[in-house]
Amino acid sequence: MPTTIRALRRTAAAAAAVLTLLAAACGGADQPSGPTGVGKQPVRGGTLNLAFFPDNAAFACIDPFQTYWIEHRTLIRNFTDSLTDQNPDTGEIVPWLATRWQISPDGLDYTFTLRDGVTFSDGAPLDAPAVKANFDSFLQESRASGGTAYGASYIQGLQSTEVVDAKTVRFHFDQPNSSFLQATSTTNLALLSPASLRRTPQQRCLGGISGTGPFTLDNYTPGQGVTLSRRAGYHWPSPLTKNTGEAYLDKIQVSYIAEDSVRTGDLVSGQIDIAWPRNPFTVEDRDLIARSGAYLRSRSLPGVSYALFPNVSNGHPLADAQVRQALYHAIDVKTLGTTVFGPDYPAVAGAFDKTTPYFATQAAKLNYDPAQAGRILDAAGWRLAPGDQYRSKDGKRLSLTLAVDPTAIGSELLQDQLRKVGIEVQLKVITAAERSAVTANGQYDLLGNYFTRADPGALQFILVEALANSKALARNSQQPETAARIADLFASAVRTTDPVQRRDIYGQLQSALIDEGVAFPLFERVQYAGIRNRLNGFRFTSESFLDLRDVWINP
Repeated sequence: MPTTIRALRRTAAAAAAVLTLLAAACGGADQPSGPTGVGKQPVRGGTLNLAFFPDNAAFACIDPFQTYWIEHRTLIRNFTDSLTDQNPDTGEIVPWLATRWQISPDGLDYTFTLRDGVTFSDGAPLDAPAVKANFDSFLQESRASGGTAYGASYIQGLQSTEVVDAKTVRFHFDQPNSSFLQATSTTNLALLSPASLRRTPQQRCLGGISGTGPFTLDNYTPGQGVTLSRRAGYHWPSPLTKNTGEAYLDKIQVSYIAEDSVRTGDLVSGQIDIAWPRNPFTVEDRDLIARSGAYLRSRSLPGVSYALFPNVSNGHPLADAQVRQALYHAIDVKTLGTTVFGPDYPAVAGAFDKTTPYFATQAAKLNYDPAQAGRILDAAGWRLAPGDQYRSKDGKRLSLTLAVDPTAIGSELLQDQLRKVGIEVQLKVITAAERSAVTANGQYDLLGNYFTRADPGALQFILVEALANSKALARNSQQPETAARIADLFASAVRTTDPVQRRDIYGQLQSALIDEGVAFPLFERVQYAGIRNRLNGFRFTSESFLDLRDVWINP
């Protein structure tokens, strides 16, 4: 996660300086904010300049199945397509490269009929053998990586892929997986040409791959940039896009800019067309963007909210269920969000962000009530002695170690909130390289995590030990009986294809996560985009990624 409060203040100061310069240059006059092509017919042509947060130095990869980096996944959406698409407003799965599908009554077989006339950018046809080649590659990479390849979580239980005929492909599972249909709409199961799949996973990470999308991937240089170009002849878009033919843009030029203030300054000065930050814009940056005539769009990222997961191992304070329940009333999630990101920032309302299908609010259980927190702690034997700042029990201080990365947000504010009810929080700054060892050794009491996917099944890859990328985090976060119940709820949800039953099960799950003190939501994760006013047709996908198929430049 992103920057500390101190870093945010430095960014705000830098943005204010840019605002002063802009006002001087423009005579202090505000510009109309918003797209300038409203009501006009789209036109083709032009290069879109897009600035991202810095590239992933730990894992430079633009291969759909392997990458987890949101910025890469948003680019993948524009150079290759998926079997299905997902409506961001309703969560409904709609046909795309597949025109229809059937699910067997036992939930073990998914049969897809493919669209006619689709080709990859290297000229290969999209047919059943090509789809099989992709999913065979997915299985091979999942096994070779020991299940750590990011896309492995999307094909749990997949046993084989069968070519029924040239336009029909069948997937067979050894156990029901009702999340698979949604998985076929994601960028991680987007399709590449058979020739691309003959490259090694390491080679695919660095590019040289062909998809079926409206743009082609020309170049990816880790840490420097990405170039996409319009593909001639594209005519098989998702029904969720308005443009039924070739993309309007000629080219997309992507750069990586570390400083939020620099990225914002480049947007308001017209050097870039879209500023895509990892963190929400500061209030000052949003004001600056609006004054310049550019405009903002935002949408919560679906999946697991930014939450802290406890270490409930023996000997740790959070092994006490009452201490965990007290935390919910001691943490003021609304103030956390508005202090760090501005007065209009939404308060998190559960272990999932609100854009996640089957989201069920737990806001009442996250009610800030420090007096109630104090009563719970008193009842648990954690008391404040006269003159003491922190509670203690049997001569031991109530102290929690919060492991954070160097750019974690809101840590000091959370520390202050818990201090008010007599809980000490010690911040343990760890690097990405240290995280695995710290988790495995249990050298923490609280540790943050999240997962972006428009399906609540995403959380099982944090909490269900058999599936989790970090077995230690899953194991440490729950008592055995709680872990068994959580795993059973997930299993029940993925075994049924009845949406009413799934909603009920996921509702029980979301309630249990708070009742059992398994997840402590801190922030709704919101993706912002700052957009130059000459750009029209901006659209978020169901994963809150950027879809450039409808985007055009007003000359």
